[in-house]
Amino acid sequence: MSRRSHDLHGSAPDSSRTALLLIDVINDLDFPAGDRLLAHALPMAHRIRALKRRCRDAGIPAVYVNDNFGRWQSNFQRQIEHCLRDGCRGRDIAALLQPEDDDYFVLKPKHSGFYGTTLEILLEALGAQTLVLTGMAGNLCVLFTANDAYMRDYRLIVPSDCIASEDEEDNRYALRQMERFLKADISPAHGIDVERLPA
Repeated sequence: MSRRSHDLHGSAPDSSRTALLLIDVINDLDFPAGDRLLAHALPMAHRIRALKRRCRDAGIPAVYVNDNFGRWQSNFQRQIEHCLRDGCRGRDIAALLQPEDDDYFVLKPKHSGFYGTTLEILLEALGAQTLVLTGMAGNLCVLFTANDAYMRDYRLIVPSDCIASEDEEDNRYALRQMERFLKADISPAHGIDVERLPA
């Protein structure tokens, strides 16, 4: 039996035992409770932006794990442009967290970033063992992704101030669940020493 290749033929130049995941941050928030989520998500976006810069300086790659909005088209750039339009509810968040040229992205059809996506293959190619999960909604897509990551034996860090849900209590409950059952470190972003994370 031949050994499984970990080479993505130049498509994953980074090698890092830690990866930063930004879940559903490129989002038009075009649903009835979008205003409620925006109120919590905009402050979150500022903290994610600062954390992403620190991770970048430490050589930790960023992976955008984003909903495909039911369109089934692998065109993330089109989604970014849509969310940056004037009048789009999620515009300010998308503007703060626009991907950079060397960031990665994975489009997902359902809540978990692992379900029906290439995320696991990408993380394996990067050599990631620790995942820093950020984004929204904390009680849905972040929680479901964290659960699937835990079942795959990843070490989890979920900065408590870098996830947001429509309801603050739902967000706190999700964090408690991830800490208790998924062994996640839920320290706020400023308490995470990215320089000491495995590189």
